Parts: sequence; C-alpha cells; structure tokens
Amino acid sequence: MSSDSTTAPATRTDPRTVPQVLFVCVHNAGRSQMAAALLQHHAGGRVDVRSAGSTPANEINPAVRAAMAEIGIDLDGAHPKLLTTDAVQASDVVVTMGCGDTCPVYPGKRYLDWDLTDPAGKTLDQIRPIRDDIDQRVRALLAELAR
Repeated sequence: MSSDSTTAPATRTDPRTVPQVLFVCVHNAGRSQMAAALLQHHAGGRVDVRSAGSTPANEINPAVRAAMAEIGIDLDGAHPKLLTTDAVQASDVVVTMGCGDTCPVYPGKRYLDWDLTDPAGKTLDQIRPIRDDIDQRVRALLAELAR
C-alpha cells in the first residue's frame, strides 16, 4: 500500500485504504493479543489489525490481561481466534510469533517473524518485559507503515 493510505483520520476507515496487519501465535492468548491491542492503540485507525492462533486457547492468559491493563489497554472484549486462510490472504503484513510451520505462507505477503518469549505460565513480572518488547516492535512497525 502507498504511504498516502496511512494519512486517514484516527477513525475506522475503509479497510482497502489502510494497511492490513495480522499477528499470529500458537494459542492467540498472549503475544499476538498484546501485539494487536498495542498496534490498534498506537495506530488510531490508520491500520486494520487482527490476531489469530494456529491452535487457539479457550481464553486470554489472565496475566497478559493484567499486564495490558497496567498500561491502560483493556483486553476484556478480546478472545482467541482460529487462524484462517482468509485472514492471511487479506493481510498486507503477517507477523508470526513462534507458530513455526503451522502458519500458512502465501506468495506476495510480507512476513515478519518476531522471536518472543511465550508468556504462557509466566508471572506478571515476567510478562512485563515481553509486553514492553512487543510495544517497541509494534511502534517500529507502525513507523514503517506510516511512511
């Protein structure tokens, strides 16, 4: 997409005029949920954001919810979703986070693989650095998409 498409106002816009980003991890209960919420927060409608998992969990990790709530991002309405072919095909950028060979790869899509610690089984203190790492990566991705 051209850089002109990222100058839309900070409201929901026509999805064809903004970059489409999909965050994927195995369970869609931690890393990809944090990344999607952070990009949505920082982008203010300039990017269409989705997340999914190759084997979605039943719920978002409660410690991940708490870590996000600490920085003012509410994940109460979020839930793990199954990765679909349609979601990948509709995306301009697909960011994978530890899903390995279970993430489908399609020609013509831009893929980024973020090597991040899985927050499953981690304490809130252990999740904060993961959240902060994801936040830095999301901000860099947004700056790149906004060019």
